[in-house]
Amino acid sequence: MTARILVVIGTPLPDTYTHALAASYIRSAREAGADVRVVDLANDPIPAHPRSRDQLRAPRDGNDLPLDADVAAYLDDVRWAQHLVFFHPQWWGTMPAALKAFIDRVFLSGATFRYREGTALPERLLTGRTARVVMTMDSPRWWNRVVYRGAAEASLTRATLGYCGVRTLGITRLTPIRLGDRARRERWLDQVGALGARDGRRGSRARVAAAV
Repeated sequence: MTARILVVIGTPLPDTYTHALAASYIRSAREAGADVRVVDLANDPIPAHPRSRDQLRAPRDGNDLPLDADVAAYLDDVRWAQHLVFFHPQWWGTMPAALKAFIDRVFLSGATFRYREGTALPERLLTGRTARVVMTMDSPRWWNRVVYRGAAEASLTRATLGYCGVRTLGITRLTPIRLGDRARRERWLDQVGALGARDGRRGSRARVAAAV
């Protein structure tokens, strides 16, 4: 079974170190045999801010407005993927607005989760999928933990992915970016490439397990 991986590059700025990290991951995952799709919010359309409640839920009947074409394509990518990998810089203690817009418009009620009567707990529609987060930042890890309370990680892995049933396998925090020297950045590229190879081989391991 070939691993199906969706990589989301969550920065609106092109040709960044975040892109270099994603490229290292993608290359290694594909070399390991994975089928990888990529959403790059520096080059692909950033979903517009929602202007109605209909844009926050999947169409349920013929009376609902259809999804924007870009949003529908992104949702198809999420549903296709077995493993989702998010690359983003930490801005103001959390994620760039481009990535938040992607989440708001693509992780839709009725498609990635469903409200249930009489309870605040949702029906999780993406159960069985896994995720990984690679985040760059200038803040020291202790500052991110104590002062920011891990806001970026919590909002993505718990309030979004976990809410929809996706299990996060790991969070890689690379810091400090601004003061990081060339040798350190090269090590980080190798580190993230190794993650891509590991995730890419997961499909091969699943195939072997199924054959035993």
